[in-house]
Amino acid sequence: MTAIDIDHLRRWVGREQRDADIAALRHARLMAATVDRPGPPLAAGDALPPLWHWIYFLDARPPGELGRDGHPARGGFLPPVPLPNRMWAGGTVDFDAPIPLGAAIEKRSTVAAVEHKRGRSGELVFVTVLHEVHAAGRRALRETHDIVYKDAAPSAPPPPVQATAVGAIGDAAPAMERAWTPDATQLFRYSALTFNGHRIHYDADYCRQVEGYADLVVHGPLIATQLAALAEQALGAPLARFRYRALRPVLRGATLMLRAARAADRGAEAEPGVELRAVLPDGAVAIQAQASGGG
Repeated sequence: MTAIDIDHLRRWVGREQRDADIAALRHARLMAATVDRPGPPLAAGDALPPLWHWIYFLDARPPGELGRDGHPARGGFLPPVPLPNRMWAGGTVDFDAPIPLGAAIEKRSTVAAVEHKRGRSGELVFVTVLHEVHAAGRRALRETHDIVYKDAAPSAPPPPVQATAVGAIGDAAPAMERAWTPDATQLFRYSALTFNGHRIHYDADYCRQVEGYADLVVHGPLIATQLAALAEQALGAPLARFRYRALRPVLRGATLMLRAARAADRGAEAEPGVELRAVLPDGAVAIQAQASGGG
């Protein structure tokens, strides 16, 4: 059993880093091709689609500064958690203003919390990072990002979290859904666009032999990005808030049903909202999310 020195890991709370970038139009067009975005080509000055900020502020480290898993070696900005598997567990993004394509952008990141828990699968460490992105002289978004570290995944899948019948979420609007089957090419393109070296997304032998997955793992952020696009379509308006939580890994070749339905009525003062699910063929929920717009 891995020993967790939580007091040592909590010394990273409050650590901060800053970065600057350009919301490059070419990079956004490559992302549009990767996710097969419908509509006319993006142009300079257009608003960056929701969650596409993840293709900027890339952390480019030389090979000697990478860990075995392809991520930057631990102990820099993020705490040196000794557990082998790292997963993007979820988060909340509040959208304050559009990010115009072509604009100069800045990001400030802060380690907000480090927590240790013991679950059925063993030791777990949760690291929460707060990101703020500014564009055109004002804050464009505020993001709380949750990362979970754990022991190697078991060879058998966890018990499924059953999907709620999406048509029963709320009672105002009919469900929207579409099928999506991410393949190896799409995983490669998204890894390249985000400069994500995590080997679970492209190295099948590493997946099976080291981290305990049966095949390549689909990026949680890529699934969340697809759900955010569906939420914007369902709302008919730009997103104001998007909250999501990863519940189960998705492996290459699985056909996901991306589903959205109007959330239950929360009163006249509440922003319109939708509930979202990415559902696996066995009915298990891979990612669940909630989104609201400005009306």
